[in-house]
Amino acid sequence: MTGITIYHNPKCGTSRNTLALIRNTGAEPRVIHYLETPPNRPDLVALIAAMGTPVRAVMRAKETVYQELDLDNPKWSDDELIDFMLAHPILINRPIVVTPLGTRLCRPSEAVLDLLPQPQQGAFTKEDGEAVIDAKGRRV
Repeated sequence: MTGITIYHNPKCGTSRNTLALIRNTGAEPRVIHYLETPPNRPDLVALIAAMGTPVRAVMRAKETVYQELDLDNPKWSDDELIDFMLAHPILINRPIVVTPLGTRLCRPSEAVLDLLPQPQQGAFTKEDGEAVIDAKGRRV
């Protein structure tokens, strides 16, 4: 076990790139498909606290359900927003990565590089063709 966990959505390019960057270190993380297996309240609260970000910063404001529920309205408390994320996991922004070095919402995907205990083992290019890591394992 590597001590790395990714809350992953395989339909998301940023999430796929982040997972690939983790694997480019030789690590095999624990992959949680959070839409199928959402975190429970204590775990979601702990993730948000570990990131040190406001609850709203962890929400996907572009989701239709966000608009339908008027979640941009400041009337909602953090506890209520967490309730909405638990009821509608698609509202949880992704990917969230947990490593021994910290917890972060990895948008863009290369934000994960600051969390990885092991160096990149080779070149890496994102799905869109953007080079991120060179052949020597260094950031481009």
